[in-house]
Amino acid sequence: MLKVQHLSGGYGGTSILKNISFNVRKGEMFGVLGPNGSGKTTLLKMVSGILPFNDGEVVVDGSPLSSYSQKQLAKIIAVLPQHSAQAFSYSVKETVSLGRYAHQSGWFQTWSEEDEAIVQKVMEQTGITDFHSKDIQQLSGGERQRVFLAQALAQEPDILLLDEPTNHLDLSFQKELLDLLKKWTMEKGLTVVSIFHDLNLAGLYCDRLLLLEEGVINVQHTPSEVLREDRIQTVYRTKIQKQPHPKVPAPQMLLLPDKISGKEQEVTIDSSMLHLSEDHIVIETPQPLRTMSSGVIGSGTGWHHTFVNRHVGLNYNCSNHRTEMADYLKENGFEPADTVGMMTAVMLKDVSSLFIESNGFSAFVVVTAGVGNAVDASHSELHDYRLQPGTINTWIFINGDMTEEAFIQGIMTATESKVKVLHDQQVIDSISGTFATGTSTDSILIASTQKGKKLEFAGTITPLGKLISKAVYECTTEAIVKYYKRKQQ
Repeated sequence: MLKVQHLSGGYGGTSILKNISFNVRKGEMFGVLGPNGSGKTTLLKMVSGILPFNDGEVVVDGSPLSSYSQKQLAKIIAVLPQHSAQAFSYSVKETVSLGRYAHQSGWFQTWSEEDEAIVQKVMEQTGITDFHSKDIQQLSGGERQRVFLAQALAQEPDILLLDEPTNHLDLSFQKELLDLLKKWTMEKGLTVVSIFHDLNLAGLYCDRLLLLEEGVINVQHTPSEVLREDRIQTVYRTKIQKQPHPKVPAPQMLLLPDKISGKEQEVTIDSSMLHLSEDHIVIETPQPLRTMSSGVIGSGTGWHHTFVNRHVGLNYNCSNHRTEMADYLKENGFEPADTVGMMTAVMLKDVSSLFIESNGFSAFVVVTAGVGNAVDASHSELHDYRLQPGTINTWIFINGDMTEEAFIQGIMTATESKVKVLHDQQVIDSISGTFATGTSTDSILIASTQKGKKLEFAGTITPLGKLISKAVYECTTEAIVKYYKRKQQ
């Protein structure tokens, strides 16, 4: 649909773009990225025919750009510039209607039922129908942006060129606009070429990306390849970290702000922060910790500074245990959004904890344990599925800077250590008659201060893994021994 070959040029005698070549297929959403001054807007102007180029060629639907008249080109290409100007006080509908000019013919331009239907449709799709009679000069920047987008869509183009289309739009309209454009590419074969400053939006919606750096192409490829952490840090000269989107297979880039001196202090998580009451065990930290957990509240990964292990009765039953737990936290002065919350039916007095140090880092482990619903995972099919309060709850606090890999390995190491305890304590699955590997509702938490020594790995024989193994084994053993003693009383 669009082919750009060896394009070079700029303004006056200055060459801004150098030897730019790329193809955009029909029905594709193609994103153009690059820092300020890299030539993004210049490229869009050349492709649209607004700005002449010195060398190269732009081919639209098989024909050179120069072979089209302005009116012919307007039937194929619509442009939404970054700063749309409106010299006259037209109404919203009148402004949108201008997009139909290229489709009208004759000395006296006639307004057809088709023109009216298209204008009404694009106004509805862009959310501007309610103020169609307003003077465009009276609108906010975001409202004007949507009006000019509707005008471009009213052209019914084959190719839509956009320069920062989400500029001035709030979050809901950014999503609605890009969802609409993506739908049009898929259902109507609309070809979209858009400049993005927001790398995350580009990664979410574009099929392919082109990254410009100082007027030349750094790379053009799929979003996952273009939005590589090292590449973006180099081109944009800033610190970022790449993360997967939690719901769709798309990369997301996170800015890493410089630390503000005096705002943060390095703390050590240890037994001095552990507080026990009849109802719960709690640890509260001065700064949020990076966490990975299976808690009732705060599950998954995140940042939390409150950790609650709550005692509930053996017969605890609730239709919505997450809501009930959140209410409990609020009643006790804890903010659920900042908290990892777990439940246990064992007696909290039997808690076991251990602080252990190594060369430049340390770990603090807290375990509550009971084995009344012990299960051998290899025979789990013999058991009925019932939600019960967590029986072996394991908290692992690391005073160090853990990688994502270390978090996952830490959970594996802690689990291996727990299983060894159950074997050594001869805990039996009552249904299968074999050694148990855990209980049916065990919970685990790893939380790290993310300060101090870098800890890349937490496998069983790594320095961090050794601390986790030792502390989890000793705490789990002690907690189970206490559990057995209490049962005998």
